[in-house]
Amino acid sequence: MVTTREKSGVAGRPVGAVVKGRLQQLLAFASLIVIFAFFSVASPFFFTYGNFTAILFSTVVIGTLAIGTTFVIITGGIDLSIGTGMALCAVMSGVFIVNLDLPLAVGLVATVLFGGLMGLVNGINIALLKIPPFIATLAMMLVAEGLALVVSGSAPIYFSEEPAYTKISTGNLIPGVDFPNAVIVLIVVAVIAGVLLTKTVLGRYTYSIGSNEEATALSGIDVRKWKIAVYAFAGLFIGLAGIMISARLGSAQPATGMGYELQAIAAVVIGGTSLSGGKGSIVGTLIGALIISTLNNGLQIMSIPQEWQNVILGCVILVAVYTDILRKKEA
Repeated sequence: MVTTREKSGVAGRPVGAVVKGRLQQLLAFASLIVIFAFFSVASPFFFTYGNFTAILFSTVVIGTLAIGTTFVIITGGIDLSIGTGMALCAVMSGVFIVNLDLPLAVGLVATVLFGGLMGLVNGINIALLKIPPFIATLAMMLVAEGLALVVSGSAPIYFSEEPAYTKISTGNLIPGVDFPNAVIVLIVVAVIAGVLLTKTVLGRYTYSIGSNEEATALSGIDVRKWKIAVYAFAGLFIGLAGIMISARLGSAQPATGMGYELQAIAAVVIGGTSLSGGKGSIVGTLIGALIISTLNNGLQIMSIPQEWQNVILGCVILVAVYTDILRKKEA
């Protein structure tokens, strides 16, 4: 039960902050349109339905990780373990469904909950043990990377006898329409996360902790409990991302996760979520994820070497972070 005192401490965000957030989303969306227009002119192979669905398909994993990370960053935290955690969850899905021969639905739920367990451990380390989020999640990143190799025996786990599993990502729910199920999953998850962030106690406390953690605690809210809840909730998206990437590949690859954390965090920041906490949105995060996927796709079509793609993405991240710094100065 939420007391009056708690309600007063988590009042809605100021109108000015909401307006600035909307403007940031519009700026990010305008950037996406400009990037899309540039590649459409630069290559005749870019502006096609097949390539458009390919961009959406490649956004699924980054977008799923970024949605969960949005909650964490809004609290003023960070999670570096999402990439290798995703790989570990993918391996665990193989263990549950292939090795243990659990029913598909049970294996899927178990994988998502395993991701939540990882987030729970992160939350306990950060909220109760007072370990800085950077260090706590860096440690979890290394633990997850090692466990993925140990559990899998450093070998992929294939889902060749589980065609229903791969159809979660690559199948088409709508007959005759080439639109992968993975994109539908991302849309549904984004809607649910958006509602939770803007319409529930979890969302209100997430913003409140990020805006002013001390004031939130003084208002009678158990900040430690809600921090743990946020990290555990974000962990569910790590589990889901593990399912989506292994379903897409048709196998659980224990070494696939490294680097995804940077792209997911970049998507969150590009979408307007402040690294200092207190501001952010799911819509902005999805736009940020689409910007990264569009850049990667366009650069590949133009045959830009991978090393230069990394340079360009790094520059985009720098610009996004500097923009966040300028926003804080103006505030």
